[in-house]
Amino acid sequence: MRGLISERSSRRPPAAAGGRPRLIDAPPELEDASAEEVLELAVERFQPRLFVACSFQKEASVIMDMLVRIDPTVHFFTLDTAVLFPETYETWERVERHYGIEIERRSGISLQDQSKRYGARLWEDDPDLCCDLRKVTPLRDRLRDADAWVTGLRRDQSSSRATTEKIGWDKRHGLWKVSPLADWTEAQVWSYIMANDVPYHPLHDRGYQSIGCTHCTRPSAGRHGRWAGTDKIECGLHSE
Repeated sequence: MRGLISERSSRRPPAAAGGRPRLIDAPPELEDASAEEVLELAVERFQPRLFVACSFQKEASVIMDMLVRIDPTVHFFTLDTAVLFPETYETWERVERHYGIEIERRSGISLQDQSKRYGARLWEDDPDLCCDLRKVTPLRDRLRDADAWVTGLRRDQSSSRATTEKIGWDKRHGLWKVSPLADWTEAQVWSYIMANDVPYHPLHDRGYQSIGCTHCTRPSAGRHGRWAGTDKIECGLHSE
């Protein structure tokens, strides 16, 4: 797997046709790589400017478990919207103790300021704006210091994620995006968690397959419990 990404520049790689950053080796080689191999490559190429977005959902638990074995100094951060479930904050504390790491907190404007500017229930009146203020903007600010970031995206989570690459160029943020579990299934995620005794979010045991903010998340299969009652299934973090 060595040499897969250009040695010339991890931040601004040479462009292929259409302006797309070029991967040196053939894409099938990367596609066949295991999740651990993808993370090892990311650490080799991008550390110490490799940042890991942690949502405390089951995919994040798997990635964290793999990465602390590869390089425990990798930088983990989370977007704290201030309206996460109590169980999410409990999971946060539990995984920090379990792995002996510290997960950085990143936040947008305060709920008080948001309420003054946009009303007390922005998540109902304009959920896209609410997500932008509380998640998209703080993510953009955090990634300014990164050359690559790691996500828990899986292709089978939704149609909008079906073409997720294991390592691809994130045009929106101008850096590499690493999704080591892109080709994993739900069953594979749970198999890894059980086999390796990985701490995970307790709401998964209560029917929540996808977990976000308290106001916008309901128990449901897939991502259908997010922004229930609307056609919204993405917060905007992974939009092009």
